[in-house]
Amino acid sequence: MSTNRFVARAGVVLTAAGIAVLSGGGIASAHVTAKVIGETATQGGYTKITFRVPNEDSAAGTVKLEIKLPAEYPLTSVRTKPTPGWTAQITKAKLDKPVTSHGAEITEAVSTVVWTAAPGTRIGPGEFGEFEVSAGRLPENTDKLVIPAIQTYDSGKVVAWDAPPPAEGAAEPERPAPVIALAKAAEGGDHHVTAVAPAGNDTGTGQTVAASTEDGTARWLGGAGLAVGALGLGLGAGATLRARRTVAAAKAGE
Repeated sequence: MSTNRFVARAGVVLTAAGIAVLSGGGIASAHVTAKVIGETATQGGYTKITFRVPNEDSAAGTVKLEIKLPAEYPLTSVRTKPTPGWTAQITKAKLDKPVTSHGAEITEAVSTVVWTAAPGTRIGPGEFGEFEVSAGRLPENTDKLVIPAIQTYDSGKVVAWDAPPPAEGAAEPERPAPVIALAKAAEGGDHHVTAVAPAGNDTGTGQTVAASTEDGTARWLGGAGLAVGALGLGLGAGATLRARRTVAAAKAGE
């Protein structure tokens, strides 16, 4: 077998293997997931959670999503972001043990959030949808929040994404529950205040002013240098012209 033919066949085999791997990875990753995008979910704080819902059925569309918030880590505040074509319903449940938030005693917390598609609306085959909530306070005694989800299709099929996270080193379950990781809060930090560098700080306005001053000085010196150079060229040209006139006058007198 020639070298070229061997290389060509090897390329075909590797390409096919790559496609199989990518296809398998795509199927395995097409789960309902929870994402915290553009910020950090911090213990004891508030955050925005995005539930990403891919449609895995080739013939039916997703028309309903229900998420179940864990009772052992009650969230006292949950707000939904409007999603065109969908309505959201929040249900609360009594807590076995009241909690205190902002100095007030809370006796109930959100247990479920359900998004339902309006007639004519769905997440079709090959599509995905996203549903967002603002939630808190996040628990301070765990590093993750497991939020089971139930996906309903217009064919009547119901898929529960509710398997707990696997132990370290174990295989991922077939239908894992959405999970968000929680970072530890900064010592003495405020969960509601975003730090901004004050004016005059080394990383704020002061640095900008200093840069502007240095830039202005450099421009002034550069301009002055150009002016001096132009003056020198003018004087040199004048001296050369006078010397030529003197030589010409001397020759004429001879």
